[in-house]
Amino acid sequence: MSDVVAFQTGDKVVYPAHGVGEVVGEEVQEVAGMALSVYVITFEKDRMTLRVPVGRAEATGLRALSSAKLVDKAIATLKGRARPGRGMWSRRAQEYETKINSGDMIAIAEVVRDLHKNVDDPDRSYSERIIYESALSRLAGEMAAVDGSDLDEATAKLERVLKSRKPANSNEKDTAKEVDAEEDFDAAVMVDGEETFEAA
Repeated sequence: MSDVVAFQTGDKVVYPAHGVGEVVGEEVQEVAGMALSVYVITFEKDRMTLRVPVGRAEATGLRALSSAKLVDKAIATLKGRARPGRGMWSRRAQEYETKINSGDMIAIAEVVRDLHKNVDDPDRSYSERIIYESALSRLAGEMAAVDGSDLDEATAKLERVLKSRKPANSNEKDTAKEVDAEEDFDAAVMVDGEETFEAA
């Protein structure tokens, strides 16, 4: 079975590690003496351009936008009961990051749902806040692209859904607050570059 997926210039797409982008063209580049056709994808929010080999697009996780039906399923996920945090924060943080970078809309919605319970807690750790905001932004970005709204509108809609839920039981409140400085630093690291190339 071929792993080639076809996109056209102007298509909105989702790349797992960066969220929603737009295909602005297709180029042929020479790599190790061989001609390689690549999609050129821009991510306006991050001011970044990514080049993904056409023949490896599906393998890298590049995909079309989710359907409206899947968006509805993600919203239903937000309305569900938050899963109480258990174990060391560093391990859970890695699990949350993996879900966010999977590009799976439902998995990202689960992160938003589970971390929202502490959103107004002044003692919430810096790294938890960063992960929550990253997941919320990623989810809102795809929702906005699907329904044609802007990012602020989509974010406000998600926050209304989250606030409409019944309060979590006290025993569901995440009590693991101990996050050392190294974990906070690692969670705050951001990649910044104008152009990157996703190798085959």
